[in-house]
Amino acid sequence: MNSTKIKEGSEGAVVRMLFYAMGYTKDEIERPIIGIVNSQNEIVPGHMHLGQIAAAVKTGVLSAGGTPVEFPSIGICDGIAMGHEGMKYPLASRELICDSVEAMAKAHQFDGLALIPNCDKSVPGMLMAAARLNIPSVVVSGGAMRAGRVGDRTLDLNDVMEGIGAFKGGIITEEQLAELEINACPGCGSCSGLYTANSMNCLTEALGMGLPFNGTALEGTAERVRMAKTAGVKVMDLVKRDVKPRDILTREAFENAITVDMGMAGSTNTVLHLPAIAHEAGIELPLDLFDEISKRTPYIAKLSPSGVHHMENLHEAGGIPALMKELSGKALIHEDLPTVSGKTVGEVIAAAEVRDRDVIKGIDAPYRSIGGLAILKGNIAPDGAVVKESAVAEEMLVHSGPAVVFDSEDEAVAAIWGKQIKKGDVILIRYEGPKGGPGMREMLGPTASIAGMGLDKDVALLTDGRFSGASRGASIGHISPEAMADGPVGLIETGDVIDIDIPTRALNARVTDEEFAARRAKYVKPEPRVKTGYLSRYARLVTSANTGAVLE
Repeated sequence: MNSTKIKEGSEGAVVRMLFYAMGYTKDEIERPIIGIVNSQNEIVPGHMHLGQIAAAVKTGVLSAGGTPVEFPSIGICDGIAMGHEGMKYPLASRELICDSVEAMAKAHQFDGLALIPNCDKSVPGMLMAAARLNIPSVVVSGGAMRAGRVGDRTLDLNDVMEGIGAFKGGIITEEQLAELEINACPGCGSCSGLYTANSMNCLTEALGMGLPFNGTALEGTAERVRMAKTAGVKVMDLVKRDVKPRDILTREAFENAITVDMGMAGSTNTVLHLPAIAHEAGIELPLDLFDEISKRTPYIAKLSPSGVHHMENLHEAGGIPALMKELSGKALIHEDLPTVSGKTVGEVIAAAEVRDRDVIKGIDAPYRSIGGLAILKGNIAPDGAVVKESAVAEEMLVHSGPAVVFDSEDEAVAAIWGKQIKKGDVILIRYEGPKGGPGMREMLGPTASIAGMGLDKDVALLTDGRFSGASRGASIGHISPEAMADGPVGLIETGDVIDIDIPTRALNARVTDEEFAARRAKYVKPEPRVKTGYLSRYARLVTSANTGAVLE
């Protein structure tokens, strides 16, 4: 795929005509045409400022002899969509983003792409498109948000979410909640903790598809603008050398990304997105691989919501190159892999150094000897479930308690806010998976409410839906197969004792095979919640979370 097919010779006269109509010169038309995919909009803090990034990328492309052509991509703010029916759309939007980039690139035969995402689904959606199209591509994100502050207290999105639970629990006043909400996010950028957006921006770098510090350089800095200009230059270099995404997105590159993910305890949503990106590159990433890598990867960077540090602290400590260099000390990183920078992974990390050992621990003195995420299996989740082990209180790593079953997030939130949940309970929210939701809503509302009410060391939450990167506590999601796909999670009843053993990776209900069979015989699957429009089509095609919730 390249633009010479459509713009040269007598057959290209119509194409040249249309470029002339837009004011392009003959010289501009003859150069390589680079699609600049910009997810800028005025509803997402992470995307509000991306016009500046796009302008810088275009400057880089022009300086290197290309013609940049900008077009838009949608982007949804999970925070604004959360807690209502709008939350059914963000994960499903990942496929729309991927498909729309494919449509634009194929229709117009771009020679290369510079992809500008910044938030939860735009980053994986654009990486999926790059892998699917396999034309020279660079990803340059918009940058992380600074952490907020009230007095000596550092704040982020999670403080406000948990503040809602604290307010409803009578722990803080309405005035204190208002102080949190106006100070937690001091400006644009991807929210300042290691939530899904920043996790994926960092893993873009670890995969080799973003330049060094793509994951941590802050929004609004000269460094970020220079990076965007460099990205424009680099995509032209990739075009000239014919280096394509699948040359970079190898199995070993995904292993590097998972290793980095485990070393810093990224969002559980990475276990959805990395397999989906790999799927587009023709690579299978089974859940067991995540657990295998977790067991050998020390946890050396503890960022919010697991710890107190934020993206600015990780950046100042040396960023992802320093983290990868530290992990390479135990031969955990494949170093001889290409990156969009033109250097190998080993060459990128050779110049890195850890500048703050409070933020990036030594490989021999980690927070934990194993990684931040864990894959659990058992009779509730035969195909697996995911938990951010590093964010679970020690006393909840092994827990048994009675199930309190809800068939939607809304019912569960009402019960939590209504103080109907007791210490020791295991909340189970089902029919919120990719098919059942549909769209696999994030459960930050329930988890933050539990934490805000001071119950995160006493109550576990299970779901076939997913959690926000900001969630903490014994929050176990992605239960597969999901209830709507006839998974056994749909057969659990209130009062069933649930046994959670995270160290041994076990998740079971004390229900015999015979009892499950008896319940299955009486089971009636509910009607789909959405029967028209995009979500209806999505629900019919999407797979369970253990495969990355990809479309069949």
